[in-house]
Amino acid sequence: MNNKKTLSILTTTALIGLAGAVQAETSLRLAHWLPPGHALQTTGFEPWIESISEASDGGISFSIFPAQQLGSATDHYDIARNGIADITFVAPSYQPSRFPIISLAEHPFMVTNAIEGSAGFNDWYQQYAQQEMPDVHVCMAFIQDPGTLHTVEPVTLPSDLEGESIRPAQAVMGSMVSLLGGVSIQVPAPEAREVISRGAADGITFPWDSVYLFGIDKETKYHIDFPLYTTTFVLAMNKSRYQGLPENERAVIDEHCTSQWASEISSGWARQEQSGRVRAIEDPTHTVHEPSSAEMATWQEATAPLMDAWREEVTDKGYDAAAIEASFREIMGAAGALYE
Repeated sequence: MNNKKTLSILTTTALIGLAGAVQAETSLRLAHWLPPGHALQTTGFEPWIESISEASDGGISFSIFPAQQLGSATDHYDIARNGIADITFVAPSYQPSRFPIISLAEHPFMVTNAIEGSAGFNDWYQQYAQQEMPDVHVCMAFIQDPGTLHTVEPVTLPSDLEGESIRPAQAVMGSMVSLLGGVSIQVPAPEAREVISRGAADGITFPWDSVYLFGIDKETKYHIDFPLYTTTFVLAMNKSRYQGLPENERAVIDEHCTSQWASEISSGWARQEQSGRVRAIEDPTHTVHEPSSAEMATWQEATAPLMDAWREEVTDKGYDAAAIEASFREIMGAAGALYE
């Protein structure tokens, strides 16, 4: 074989190898509905993406589509299912009754924090994710740091909500407001301040720092210092996209779909929300009420029918509600994140 022919074969082989390398690079689309500067993106999604890129030697890259660019917040489960995006940030409570199992965590006085809580929550929900969300690959589940009631006038007992109009954070909170004789005002978070300022709502269930982020602190000067609720979230991946990844890249994704990562993704956001509680306590223009033991017992008794309704709904869908609840309490208790 002469030198020219050898060089030609080597060059062709190199070009084929280069073409293969280019084709092997995987670009994934991650869609969410929060502002791009939100703590969940800057302290959660971005470090997660960077770690995936490093672990795959640059083989996996991401494009982020924030602020509902690929569709409404309510549609992000279906956006992943239908392949409009490869990975999406799903709030299951935006579609009430569609995912009843995961909504257990959103009930009053269930979770105390999202840092340890998110790891335990993922451990728990992965037992049921394939059953409840069969259309997608559930990468991980995590929770928001608990929120509470923020109102224009003081609220200390459940009876204080009778006749009040409250913007609820999610479906369970909407049911709670109705149960206690209030009226749910359904508006997006960015519109909440305006609704409260013009007197169309008397308060909101919201995480602590988000009250300041959305300027609602200008209207709601009264807060109750208890972990009233959390909101659950899922990172959902299109099944075909996940299954079609090269084996080594799928392994990298699996290494980043863990309970440890559920905690890491949510912890920066959780700390940001916790700082809002400190801010409200230290602000002389705000009043933060710490409920007594008797007041807490009253709140728990008044909201207990919500859990009865959850047990009935889950049972009607063919699940073992008692076993699901027992598992939740055991795992979240071991994580140090169960309200007791």
